[in-house]
Amino acid sequence: MTDARAPSRSITWVHIGDLHLDEADGWQSRDCLAAIVDQVETRLRGSVDFVYLPGDNANHGTPEKYRVMTDTLSALTVPWRIIPGDHDFEPGDLAAYDAAIPPANRPDHEVIAGHRCIFLNIVSAGAGGPDFRLTMHDRNRIAEELARASAEQQTPLVFMHAYPGDLAADGGAVALSFIHGDVAFVDTGHTHYNELLNDGYVVYGATRSTGQIEEGRGRAGFAIVTVHDGVPSWRFRTLDAPWPHVQIVSPCDRRLVTRPADPYQVPRPGSVTVTACVHGAAHDSNVTLEHGSTATPMTRGADGWWRGAVSLDAGLHALRVTCGNSQDTIDVLVRGADAIPKRRLPVAPGQDCHAVGAWPIAGIDGAQLGPNKNGAGW
Repeated sequence: MTDARAPSRSITWVHIGDLHLDEADGWQSRDCLAAIVDQVETRLRGSVDFVYLPGDNANHGTPEKYRVMTDTLSALTVPWRIIPGDHDFEPGDLAAYDAAIPPANRPDHEVIAGHRCIFLNIVSAGAGGPDFRLTMHDRNRIAEELARASAEQQTPLVFMHAYPGDLAADGGAVALSFIHGDVAFVDTGHTHYNELLNDGYVVYGATRSTGQIEEGRGRAGFAIVTVHDGVPSWRFRTLDAPWPHVQIVSPCDRRLVTRPADPYQVPRPGSVTVTACVHGAAHDSNVTLEHGSTATPMTRGADGWWRGAVSLDAGLHALRVTCGNSQDTIDVLVRGADAIPKRRLPVAPGQDCHAVGAWPIAGIDGAQLGPNKNGAGW
């Protein structure tokens, strides 16, 4: 890959997993939310575009729980966006949700840094509970937004409460529309556990809930998601994790490759530029790129990204970026232009059979400890 690049296009957001706010547990997730808000403000403000809440915000969907949520979020100066989940729909409608949350915080779409963000309500067309459905209006809106993204050369992203495979109707068709629309990442909640799916065309992420946590010894946290030059990266950090936060955003880890012909995802042999973000560190920090026994200092550009170059032959390579005691590691597949991996036709798109499995550096244990899989009933 050559170092002569077009200007990068990047978006970064913080995903705060399903809150399940409830006085019955002593407002535990409210306190976790307050701690996350504090870390976003003190460590991440200025380097993330928005904060995302993926639904199941308030158990039983009562006005008091939304008041507690919005009061806690009021300390945020970073923009926040929200969608509903099935627990928000427990009253049988979203009247309390709509009344509590300003329309600006619950848009149906928004263009941010060259990315068309599409926010979906998959709960209120169903009968309640996990009867996830999209209205025909929303199906048409997805098609329209994806067409606009293509026409305006934007990268489309989708935000919904659950995977397409969880929809009671038309899940396969919805997932295929994401494939045909070149969606780079679909961000979801609902699972209660950390998980990434890659169906060969689209990457899906689900972040551990903030309330009702069973995995990770019940430790709350949040995910940081970046799409950089079309390359998705996802890392979960617990609230007690040390700073700074190191995240390699380019090239792509092999687990998340969806466009093997794209040299930003599967680099060509030769000099490969590695880009990382280092959140919560001083600008003059020592950041190092490691490959085997070779360590190369990285430099921070005017755009805030840390970059370094390494020479790679065809094959699979482990790359590590370190800053102090913090690090991130990816496995990079390198292929010549005449030997790029082939993609098969989509099979079971948007289904969790495509889970990448345990990935400790990303914060995924692969146990699927949640009420819809291997966890306790909540």
